[in-house]
Amino acid sequence: MSTFKWLSIILCTLLAGGGVFFAAGEPVYHFVVTPPAFDTEAGTAEAVSGALAQSFMHWGFMAWAVLGSLTAVVLAHAHYVKGQPLQPRALLYPIFGERLMRGPLGGLVDACCVIALVAGTVGPIGFLATQVSFGLHELFGLPEGYTGQLMILAVLGTIYVLSSMSGVHKGIQLLSRFNVLLALAIGAVIIVFGPTLFLVNTYVSSMGAYVSEFFTMATMTAETAPAWWMQWWTVFFFAWFIGYTPLMAIFVARISRGRSIREMILAVAVLAPIATTVWFTLLGGSGIYYQLTGVIDLTEALNNFQFDVATLTVAQALPGGTWMALAILLLTTIFVATTGDSMSYAIAVVGAGHDDPSPYMRAFWGIAMALMAAVLLYMGAGQIGALQQFIVITAIPVSLILLPSLWNGPQAAYAMAREQGIID
Repeated sequence: MSTFKWLSIILCTLLAGGGVFFAAGEPVYHFVVTPPAFDTEAGTAEAVSGALAQSFMHWGFMAWAVLGSLTAVVLAHAHYVKGQPLQPRALLYPIFGERLMRGPLGGLVDACCVIALVAGTVGPIGFLATQVSFGLHELFGLPEGYTGQLMILAVLGTIYVLSSMSGVHKGIQLLSRFNVLLALAIGAVIIVFGPTLFLVNTYVSSMGAYVSEFFTMATMTAETAPAWWMQWWTVFFFAWFIGYTPLMAIFVARISRGRSIREMILAVAVLAPIATTVWFTLLGGSGIYYQLTGVIDLTEALNNFQFDVATLTVAQALPGGTWMALAILLLTTIFVATTGDSMSYAIAVVGAGHDDPSPYMRAFWGIAMALMAAVLLYMGAGQIGALQQFIVITAIPVSLILLPSLWNGPQAAYAMAREQGIID
């Protein structure tokens, strides 16, 4: 596929609904509640760079390194060069050898990774239903409630199941390409008609704060930061990303077949995090600007973790108002659909052991995740806390499965670079 289509799939799969859901609200939250790594007064001009820097920490270079870099390299080399199954158990092959690939331990490894991925994917699907339901209620006065959320889930599930069944080169790349074009259009409107100078200056200063305070933010513990803050933010996010990693790496390896190792690393480890930090600056930076200037006030909503309210409020304050809000709702919907279709595909790949699983197996996992999201929504007020705990718990065994990649990833990268003639 073309480079643009390939990059579009990577961005839409890894950034996905979570990034769009939090892009508007998280920077504003860190603006009104100063992160532990910084000592600026909340809600002041001095707090702006720290707020976005903390968001960059959660969604920038480290997140993408965890999500798809080393593990994707290991799995691409293991499957397409060494002929091993395209399954998470291949990450532990250098330690356990053939007995892992054919024994019950390999099945247990794959199952742990699938469970963690399902936990991480069900969340964005459920979050989207609440966000779209709230948005349609605010914009058009449609009734808001569980029935409406189920209807939204049904539409979303139909979209991503059909996309997953059609395969990487049809529905998945078509949705991803459309969404990237829509995101570029939204970004262009914000840059041209929004607080342009503020956003440019904020990006530069926030990237500086991100670099200078990187190790402080990365090594924060419950002893140096409030336990509730760690639980809601850093620990939750990185447990989420770790849970995604093995199957996300399988998908990245699958769509990157035929690409050089250099292209793969540049796309996942460099270009994607830069695009993500720019996106957070456009949406979140605009939200901070409108909060700072008194156009909006999200303090109460964000203190109650109502990010669906934050996203819609920021969207309505942007140039275009209601039209921008509708565009961002559509963008979020398709982002979540691209996560659903790619992860349904990846789980089916694990079951099949190769990169062309049965369309019916893809459909089964897509429908199963939509049904689990419906149960999550039915839980009501306790849904987010329960989901957070489940994501963190399921990430623990996956983190152990990923450890060998710290050593095997560079080895596989050098091996592929030599095979491809990039280095001697």
